[in-house]
Amino acid sequence: MKRRGHLDVDNNGITPYLSPAKKRCTSPVVPLSVQHKAWRSSHLASYLRRHNIDNDVASKFEAERISGEHLAEIDDDMLKDWGIATGQRIELLKLFRHILDEGSNEEGPTHILPKVFNDPVHGHIELDPLLIRIIDTPQFQRLRDIKQLGGTYFVFPGASHNRFEHSIGVSHLAGCLVTMLKQRQKSLKITDVDVLCVKIAGLCHDLGHGPFSHMFDAQFIPMMDSQSTWKHEEASVQMLRHLIAENNLQGALEERGIFEQDLIFIQEMISGPSYSQDSGRDWRYEGRKKDKSFLYEIIANKRTGIDVDKWDYFARDCHHLGIANMFDYRRFMQFARVIEVEKTLQICTRDKEVGNLYDMFHTRNALHRRAYQHKTSNIIETMICEAFAKANDHFFLPGKDGKKVKMSEAVYDMHAYTHLSDSVFYQILGSTAPELEEARKILHAVQRRQLYRCVSQSNAPVDRSFSTFDAPRLAQEVIEAVPESYLADKDLPVLQESDVRVQIVNFSYGMRHEDPIDHMRFYQKDQPNKASKVKREQVSHMLPQNFLEQNIRLYIRDPNNRDKQRSASWCFQQWCVDNGCTSPRDGGENDGISLTPLRYSQEPESLGSSQAMASSQTPSFPDMPAPRVGATPTVPTSKSVSQRLF
Repeated sequence: MKRRGHLDVDNNGITPYLSPAKKRCTSPVVPLSVQHKAWRSSHLASYLRRHNIDNDVASKFEAERISGEHLAEIDDDMLKDWGIATGQRIELLKLFRHILDEGSNEEGPTHILPKVFNDPVHGHIELDPLLIRIIDTPQFQRLRDIKQLGGTYFVFPGASHNRFEHSIGVSHLAGCLVTMLKQRQKSLKITDVDVLCVKIAGLCHDLGHGPFSHMFDAQFIPMMDSQSTWKHEEASVQMLRHLIAENNLQGALEERGIFEQDLIFIQEMISGPSYSQDSGRDWRYEGRKKDKSFLYEIIANKRTGIDVDKWDYFARDCHHLGIANMFDYRRFMQFARVIEVEKTLQICTRDKEVGNLYDMFHTRNALHRRAYQHKTSNIIETMICEAFAKANDHFFLPGKDGKKVKMSEAVYDMHAYTHLSDSVFYQILGSTAPELEEARKILHAVQRRQLYRCVSQSNAPVDRSFSTFDAPRLAQEVIEAVPESYLADKDLPVLQESDVRVQIVNFSYGMRHEDPIDHMRFYQKDQPNKASKVKREQVSHMLPQNFLEQNIRLYIRDPNNRDKQRSASWCFQQWCVDNGCTSPRDGGENDGISLTPLRYSQEPESLGSSQAMASSQTPSFPDMPAPRVGATPTVPTSKSVSQRLF
């Protein structure tokens, strides 16, 4: 015979419940919120410890396997049987009554009604009260002052939107998708806590972005530390932890059933798995087991790149840039279905939707070509980075314990990072400190549109690719491509490395050389639980054959020096010939040199790919003598890689 107040365990040894004979509460049971019912015994024990209940008492609740659904059935006699002192019993009963009263309130446990946002892209968005608690913090409000598209705003006047509204949009779409899956496929056992965690991950996935968004982690941090592997996703996780601690939100999270394991789940949705590929683990995630693998594909899909983050910024960026968005994410949601593929549950879609997905990646490519990697916005971001680099040793942010922190070091101090946003641009610009003079000069040049000029640009050969870290080396190769003596004979200045800057820009479908659709699985109408690949020839014979293209751009730092521009154009064309790149095209702002190619008697098709490209593009300048002084260009032989002009 079990003693009074003991908890039985069902046949599976998993789900605890009170023995019917021991349910002696005479007062009516107050309805619990769904979140409290989802509390496991470990969650309840953790909650008690955080509310100053003795560790031994909290451990007793965990040992007796009491979970959130049993709180209404606990009375003073049961606690007394467990040997809990009178004072502790009173505190426990008050705490449980508070939880039950909160749970029975129709307005939610925080007494805050859901807030409605009128979003220009998605219409009216309703956000959970807990999300509002996160939004109404200095750490999240900081996103109001970080441009979504960084320096693109200096080129596209409509691109004034910020990370703040994008984060809210991602949370909304994440909630829509996971809720649809929950309602459509009950067998997935998606809980309300799962849904809330997905929404929080969507809301907080960009907390770690620095000034001018991707400019900070893609250009500024590598400029200050070439060995750094820091990414904004890491800072997003750190900032979320900092936000929770600084604003005392741990209790609010626990009231909704979100505990440490759930926070790990949120972290992993933002920054990836907890364990590396070298760990040898079959399942590299800790927050959720493998039967919930599909949840990791909603915010940042590492497998296909198809996720709600892209859906929002495609729609939002196109709206503000005035560029058409060809992808319909609502249609994708309607056909989304979780299916087991290679022993893993994956989000799949109907076979007829493959064209819609190619439209998505085409939209991505178009946005990068027309806006994100625009030659002028890119060089503006470069100039801002150079200004920040010159200011780095003289501009400080208030860090933890009053410490003064540099911009480049703020990524490791969330107190300082909270103060780091686009406003740094204007703080430097408005300063009078003499040590910031060089930085101010560059930022003034940006405001006056005195920008580095794009002299020329070319595409790298298909069979060769460059790293962005190769840019300084390529700049040196370019200025050495034409002999100094020849430039001097023509009264053209000899370039120094400080005169030019090379940028290497990648255009792809998001997975470099790979077609992301190869990683997607599709189901047929009559076989909704079986997923497979769709072959390219089944889609169209007009699909891309290559999925990575590199554009190499040459900028001249002095926009008013036409002679240096002519020297740079001449050197760049020769370098392109030497390296098998496409015939350079004018950067759009230099009219000093013509780009008419010489023609050869031998057909380029009879040569190798790099040779053919080189032989068909050797430049000739009407206002300058033929290349190779005193000689006529010859046809490249099969042994030569390129046609030298000198």
